[in-house]
Parts: sequence; C-alpha cells; structure tokens
Amino acid sequence: MSELKRTPLFEVYKEWGGKTIDFGGWALPVQFSSIKEEHEAVRTRAGLFDVSHMGEVEVKGSDSLSFLQKMMTNDISKIKNGGAQYTAMCYENGGTVDDLLVYKIEDNHYLLVVNASNIEKDYKWLEDHLTGDVTLENLSEKTAQLAIQGPLAEKVLQKLAGETDLSGIGFFKFQQEVNLNGKKALVSRTGYTGEDGFEVYCNAEDVVDLWRDILTAGQEDGVIPCGLGARDTLRFEAVLALYGQELSAEISPLEAGIGFAVKLKKENDFIGKDALIQQKEQGLTRKLVGIEMIDRGIPRHGYPVYIGDQLIGEVTTGTQSPSLKRNIGLALIKTEFSGLESEVEIEIRGKRLKAIVVPTPFYKREQ
Repeated sequence: MSELKRTPLFEVYKEWGGKTIDFGGWALPVQFSSIKEEHEAVRTRAGLFDVSHMGEVEVKGSDSLSFLQKMMTNDISKIKNGGAQYTAMCYENGGTVDDLLVYKIEDNHYLLVVNASNIEKDYKWLEDHLTGDVTLENLSEKTAQLAIQGPLAEKVLQKLAGETDLSGIGFFKFQQEVNLNGKKALVSRTGYTGEDGFEVYCNAEDVVDLWRDILTAGQEDGVIPCGLGARDTLRFEAVLALYGQELSAEISPLEAGIGFAVKLKKENDFIGKDALIQQKEQGLTRKLVGIEMIDRGIPRHGYPVYIGDQLIGEVTTGTQSPSLKRNIGLALIKTEFSGLESEVEIEIRGKRLKAIVVPTPFYKREQ
C-alpha cells in the first residue's frame, strides 16, 4: 500500500486533536472536536480548514486566454484582473474532467485551483491539449491553502491583515501579496461552505505559522479548526457539487445542476460543447434533485432510488443535516420523476424507505 500524501500541517493536526483519514490518497483530518460542533462554528462564528491538498496550476503566455476558452465550459474572457470564476472541464462526450476555480492574476497569467484527487489527471489533460504560446506549471507542492469560513471570518482575518482592508475584496475577487502577520498570501473571497469567508494561498513553508496565527486571532470569537467531515456537511447543505459524487466522467455539468458555469453560446468552441448542446436540445434524461426522507433512515452515497419496481437513479450525497436536523440527500434520477413533491423510495440496507423530492439548496445564508 502506497504511503498517504501529507500537507505541511500534518504534524500540527494532533495538537488540536485531529483524527486523520485516507481522503483520495491524502492523510487529512476528518474532525478535530466533532463534525456537528465544527459545522455549527462555521454557520455561527468561523472555522479554519486546511485545504492544502488542493492543486494549483499556473497558466501563462500570450495564448493563455484562447487556450483556457478551449478547455473550460465557462467564459474565461469575462474574468477581470483580480477576479475568480467557477468552471468545469469536460471530455468530448460531455462527462466532467473536473470542476475548478480560475483566478485571473493579470492578462496572460492565470491560476487554476483543481481538486486534490485530480491534480495529475487534470495537469496531463491540459498538457495534452496545449497549443500556441502557453506554459503550464504545477505549483501544488509549493503552495498551501487555508480556508477561514463563517460570518466572523473577515473580522478575524483582518487582525492579521494590517493595512489591507479585507472588506474591499468582493465575492469571487482576490488580492495578491496581502501581508498576514509578515507572511505574503493571495487572499480570495471564495469558499466551499455556503458562508462568507476567505481562501488563503501561501508558500508551503508559511502555512504552519499562518494556521496558528489565525486560530490565535480567532480564539476570543470561538474560531476552531475544522476537518473534512464538516466541510462535506456544509457544502452539501449549500448544494455545492463534489467531484466523484455529483460530478464525474459519467455525469455532465448540466446533469449535476451547474449549468450556470456552462456557456454554450460563447463564441469559442470548448471540449465537450457539441455533446452538451445536444444534451440540452434533446432534454436531459437525468437530473440532480434534493430529497428528504419521510420514513426513518439516512440516504447515503450510492443508495439506489426507485419508483415502484423501477430503478430511477441513485443518491450522490446524503446525511442528517446538522443545520436542519432532517435526513436529506441529493440524488441523480431520471428527469421524468424529478418534479417537486414526487414520492420516491430509497433502498437502505435492503429496505425500501419513502422519500420526497424537495427544493434546493437546503441552506442559504442570510445576506
């Protein structure tokens, strides 16, 4: 068995009681205190996550915009300097290579942030399609990433940011070279929790100090370290797709409900565009929906969904929602059964239990 990869914070986890698990080949903390406690901290105060396992790829060169337009489903030309955009990469058949963020540092200079389990695959996919004056560099080993998320995130991080006014960084905007207690970082108003907050990109050698500094600055406000368990329940309630569950090589961005990141009318052709246009014109045969259990039971990833004796799909994510205290899930099912309040059955441990199709997102923060 190959050794699990570690982020630069691995040795620090145990100081806060972190319990690590194998997550896509990485040794990462599933929790520090408890998933419910960490989830609540992010919804009501703020929590700090180590997301240094994520991948960062730099794209440079005079043809970088046209290259990214060919590779990405969203319209990269719409990103201004200092802006970020959520997008996807697709295979020719419309299946998803990955979902990712694109940061525009300046003209002809971009940073892609990709899912940890897809770093090598994504880099090769980009490399295999290189044309023109474009250079790629995998910065993942050199770069660490922290996410401070929650209503008090700005207040806490501001204590480290000195003269930089973080309130001036708008949603899906970023600022480079922010001085955080003497450490330079790219600070981005983005996240994966449904809350306000920031993602902080820094040199790998600076992340341990930044981790400690943020937790110290947030101590009086009840900021705590958080693991992957809470990250998953938070993103699930906000219905933010997870690659390998809501998205995959077999699931297109349209089926997964991220059609807002697919610009079929942009002038540039992109890989998978024809297949996605055909999918839209013919009508989607599958759709991601929210479900809530009527009978007692928790829908989990991979559980089959039925109407009568007909298998109509499967659960992609499900849990007992810490915020709502309800047993809910996301399911990819046949479109004809996807209407709100449609009654379906989830097979849980060999038993068929009743559930109902409900609106999503399950949770939306008050603005």
